[in-house]
Amino acid sequence: MGFLNRKKVSIVIMNDEAIIPAQATERSAGYDLCSVVNEEIKPGEYKAIPTGIAIELPICYEAQVRPPRVLAFKNGITFFNAPGTIDSDYRGEIKVILINHSKVPFTIEKGMRIAQLVISEVTHIKFVKKIKLTESTRGIGGFGSTGKK
Repeated sequence: MGFLNRKKVSIVIMNDEAIIPAQATERSAGYDLCSVVNEEIKPGEYKAIPTGIAIELPICYEAQVRPPRVLAFKNGITFFNAPGTIDSDYRGEIKVILINHSKVPFTIEKGMRIAQLVISEVTHIKFVKKIKLTESTRGIGGFGSTGKK
């Protein structure tokens, strides 16, 4: 079953090796981002890997760049900052900051899936300054406070 009301996102191909992001299945939340370079990442090292694309999101949308589980599980490669946020007014090349948590060098290859791009609507708000917030059952309880017995 196809989706009838897909939002349109303009894309610029900045590198001949670039692959237009695609869903693995029709119902996948994310679109695969692929590397346009061969790049070795040594243990403990992090690098910004280019994807060769730039996008123009609709106003009130954002894109989150999320790490693919398979790279982390099989190779110890994940994001230095996860998730990364792409705002609707950013027009530069999308790069993925990967870090090697393993004990051996890992080579990113051209065309390798290195991230997922998830696009979501953003609600814009206005903060209203108050002296006190309304009461709640949680109150000011911090980390782990809702799991206490």
